[in-house]
Amino acid sequence: MTSETYDLRPIGRVRSPLTDAADAPKQGDEGAPPAEIVLDSAVAAGTAGLRPGDEVLVFTWLHQADREVLAVHPRGDHTRPVTGVFATRAPHRPNPIGLHRVTIVDIAGTTLTVHGLEAIDGTPVLDLKPVLGPTAER
Repeated sequence: MTSETYDLRPIGRVRSPLTDAADAPKQGDEGAPPAEIVLDSAVAAGTAGLRPGDEVLVFTWLHQADREVLAVHPRGDHTRPVTGVFATRAPHRPNPIGLHRVTIVDIAGTTLTVHGLEAIDGTPVLDLKPVLGPTAER
């Protein structure tokens, strides 16, 4: 592997009733409870233009992941064949970047209340990006 490194700084953290990865849904549309993304005040200006009802992609750092895993049984189902992590959404991978499509329910200062976020409490948030439709321009 290459020895290059990159500096990632969290812009906030997830606040969620989910505290154990083993109990969290595999995907946000599989029963994730409402959660909050609490952003650092230094990035407050970055929320301008976000509104309740918007869909955004939340990029997280899956801080409890095993970075040595390269192959898994998809969804932890041992009846399924072992598959390389790059062909799955497995959290355990060399760079455990989480990708979550959520809907903003409310915005209060630098706290976004969202639906569809299956990340556990305390998960670092790396970035937010809007979900674009075919003709959207931002």
